Amino acid sequence: MRRRTLCVLAAAAGLGLPRSSIPSARAAGAAPLVTWTGPVLGGVGSIQLHHPDPVVARELVKQCVAEIQRLEMLFSLWQVDSQLAKLNRHGVLAAPPPDMVRLLNLAQRVAALTGSLFDVTVQPLWALYRDHFTAENAAPEGPPPAAVEAILALVDQRHLLVSPDRVVLARKGMAVTLNGIAQGYVTDCVVNLLRRAGVTHTLVDLGEVRALGMHPAGRPWRAALESPEAPGSFWGEVDLTDRALATSGDAGFVFDAGGRFTHLLDPRAGRSPRRYRAVSVVAPDAALADALSTAFSLMPEKDVAATVRQLPGVEAYLLRHDGSRAVLRGGAA
Repeated sequence: MRRRTLCVLAAAAGLGLPRSSIPSARAAGAAPLVTWTGPVLGGVGSIQLHHPDPVVARELVKQCVAEIQRLEMLFSLWQVDSQLAKLNRHGVLAAPPPDMVRLLNLAQRVAALTGSLFDVTVQPLWALYRDHFTAENAAPEGPPPAAVEAILALVDQRHLLVSPDRVVLARKGMAVTLNGIAQGYVTDCVVNLLRRAGVTHTLVDLGEVRALGMHPAGRPWRAALESPEAPGSFWGEVDLTDRALATSGDAGFVFDAGGRFTHLLDPRAGRSPRRYRAVSVVAPDAALADALSTAFSLMPEKDVAATVRQLPGVEAYLLRHDGSRAVLRGGAA
């Protein structure tokens, strides 16, 4: 599971500051800092908001937290009373919240773009690997092929039926995970909240990053691509202006001691392909970047390139296992 840290940085008059600027800003008598730390979709999130009016800052932080909590009650896989948990438990969700419908519709569009390599119904396969490797004396080669084949009959987003009236899992035993897209969707919702509040230059980081406007210095926000195997070292950087960045890496979560099986599971083959050390995607919004970074991690490079070419404003940054890199860009917006 990817680290989830939410930072909202806004300076006086709603202007943002990068994290590296905070100490000097304080020295110069910058606006007061209001902070919050708490749970976000199974991880820990924090909000840091600079604003000339501390009363307004606290209210904005309160609204951001309320939005996060509202969405968590829809999309959390682990809260037993979330809308997602109810869908998985009963196989149907009547009168689904509009956010759930919008997110599942986006998930199905990304599935169509990626040959179903992005598939939110992959949860039973994830559970199979979890149960196998948490059992005593688990076979290091993973679950038996017959068990994988049986579970794959439950993994098919075409049997997830979505409408404004209801969401249905058409096969008994199916289950949905939104871990590869909800993080980005929540980031987008927080950005939209801040935009409506008049914030025009800021950066939101919820594991997935989205920039609102440009940096106050008149340049794009700059995000570094951190090596998944060497925290603190970087293999690239990207500029962001009204765009989002998401990263997936096969070192983020592994089921086995040997690291052969990761959270990035191919929903068609039932295994972890281990194609890249890391995949970063820049897109107009964080939900799309989040989902594409997951799917691209499972795709051969030529298929990633073909998909990106269909998507104006999308860029894919691939870190191969030999340390070499590729940058793939979509058509003009």
